[in-house]
Amino acid sequence: MAMVLGAAGTAPAAPPPPHNPSDAQLDASRAEARAAAARVGDLTSQLAEADAALADTDDRAEAARENANKALVDQYAAEQAAGRAAEAEAAARADADAAGRAIDRARGRVDEFIAGSYRQGSTIGSITAYLGARGPEDLLAREQLLGAVGADALDGMDALRRAQVDKANKDSAARQAAQQARTAAEAAERAARDAAAARDAAVQAQLAARARAAGLAARRAELARRLDDAQARVAGLQAQRRQYQQWVAARRAERAALRRLPALPVPTEGAVRVVIDRALSQLGVPYAWGGGNANGPTLGIHDGGVADSFGDFAKVGFDCSGLMVYAFAGVGIMLPHYSGYQYAAGPHVPLADAEPGDMLFWGGDAGIHHVALYLGDGKMVEAPESGSVVRVTSVRYRGIMPFVTRLL
Repeated sequence: MAMVLGAAGTAPAAPPPPHNPSDAQLDASRAEARAAAARVGDLTSQLAEADAALADTDDRAEAARENANKALVDQYAAEQAAGRAAEAEAAARADADAAGRAIDRARGRVDEFIAGSYRQGSTIGSITAYLGARGPEDLLAREQLLGAVGADALDGMDALRRAQVDKANKDSAARQAAQQARTAAEAAERAARDAAAARDAAVQAQLAARARAAGLAARRAELARRLDDAQARVAGLQAQRRQYQQWVAARRAERAALRRLPALPVPTEGAVRVVIDRALSQLGVPYAWGGGNANGPTLGIHDGGVADSFGDFAKVGFDCSGLMVYAFAGVGIMLPHYSGYQYAAGPHVPLADAEPGDMLFWGGDAGIHHVALYLGDGKMVEAPESGSVVRVTSVRYRGIMPFVTRLL
């Protein structure tokens, strides 16, 4: 106290004021962030529409493929039927040829009868066939012979007519069956070509829809990155404004303290610094799901999924809430090892008013799923995910909760 009183006439040199962004700069950065958010929202809607269109084209392409398969099956069946019809036509031709030969044989018998009749010097039924008979018995024999020859001739004529009709019927049936088979095969071939063309068109539409969806997704990702940057700039400018305001308040407090100096104790390092330093002391320590306690990094645990695939159960390190447990244990605050309980562990402050030492959270309808420690100036320290390490990074605003938890 004597030393302080002795130096009362000499004030310590005040640090230079931090940058104080203008209201215009703050407004411009907020407008930029709002515009980027609007563009991301618009692209999100377009991407949803593109995804729906892609699902529709996928369905239509699949249906077109199946229709093409059906047409190929139908074409094969028609070709098989055409082949069987061709075989039937060939068989009918063979039958027709056989019928033709039967006609020739029947015609030969008729011709033979007529020739024989003329060799006897008479036609069938002529009275001259009975002349010259030597008696009743001879006359009766000649009559029986002529009757037999006549019946044979009539049978031959009937056989000739039947053979001609049979041949005509078989020729007609063979031609009709062959024509029907050819018509069916041609129709099946046309259907197969049409189905193949429809399939190709559907596949091209599917590829185009996929390309459009991929392009929209890439554009949305780029705009989302720009949105993160814009929001980070807003947060950075707001942090600078707060730092400037804090500097002004600190200068006022210093001047007031100087006036009351004999009554003030010597200040000690604040709890915020202790918590931040403990978290920063673990930079580079591996992420281990379930790892970390008040004393430092610990062995991770099994999750039966992603963490196990990275071997977290065999690593010594921290997960996001475990790092918070360790950091705040330095000032005697014992947090539960669960980000959801940590979110509810203290007062909530709007995100825009976050200060160093506050806890940032990410989540949604399904609950809180990540926590990090705010360092100020748009930066944070976190244990991010399996396969990574404790690190300092810019605050990510996508999915962030609108309030921070302030314990200090």
